Amino acid sequence: MTTASTPAAFTPADEAAVRRAIASSARPPEPSRASAALSFAWRGMLKVRHVPEQLLDVTITPVMFVLMFTYLFGGAIAGSTGAYLDYILPGILVMTVLFNTVYSGVGLNTDLTKGVVDRFRSLPVWRPAPLVGSLLGDSVRYLASGGVIILLGVALGFRPGAGPLGAVAALGLVVLFAFGLSWIFTTLGLLLRSPSAVMNAGFMAVFPLTFLSNVFVEPQTLPSALEAFVDVNPISTLATTSRGLMAGNAEVGDIVVVLAVAAALTLVFAPITTRLYRRG
Repeated sequence: MTTASTPAAFTPADEAAVRRAIASSARPPEPSRASAALSFAWRGMLKVRHVPEQLLDVTITPVMFVLMFTYLFGGAIAGSTGAYLDYILPGILVMTVLFNTVYSGVGLNTDLTKGVVDRFRSLPVWRPAPLVGSLLGDSVRYLASGGVIILLGVALGFRPGAGPLGAVAALGLVVLFAFGLSWIFTTLGLLLRSPSAVMNAGFMAVFPLTFLSNVFVEPQTLPSALEAFVDVNPISTLATTSRGLMAGNAEVGDIVVVLAVAAALTLVFAPITTRLYRRG
């Protein structure tokens, strides 16, 4: 007959030995702000890798917009599809990238409702790193969307006067503006209760502002009151600057205005988003 052995009691001496063993090992260095933000940006891109259907809105949708507006309305608006393509392609570039900024708030709200944000808050990293990293990852999607539009335009006969560098400069400026605009929708993502609410509220704001701009038609063809609004709409300035960069005749003042608006949006809404994120 055997008896079960009783485990030895854990004495204070044993506890002290464990503490010494733990203390003797080198503590891993804390991640820098940049490395933490880039890690979360990589997380955003990995989500696209596992769910490639997310790329439909940055590939198929822009193609549909360019083809429909060019070949359905080009002859009526500009007299020929070729002339209208030269005008509308930079505008479609602006519209598509800005539409995609809404999904920054949708993605953040999805993480919030699923409890993922609570896990991020418990990590020993720079607190805004998940927010900044998420927007950096979204910027890759903006670049992909804009690249699809430009390549499609070239295939249809669009030739930027400033060459490839002009097209790249226009795309870079649009992505910078989109980064600033995305902070508005991350704020909405932390305030509203569901991803669908964020999407509806976001498109209710972006849709009219985009269509009440010079993306599709010259402001001179609009009623005077509407023309006055279009002229002060920042999206109109962004579209005009994008056309100028592609054509090689962009005004420095327009570039400064676009960068200033993007910086103002970031300076106003990034702290609000960060405060809401910390309070949650």
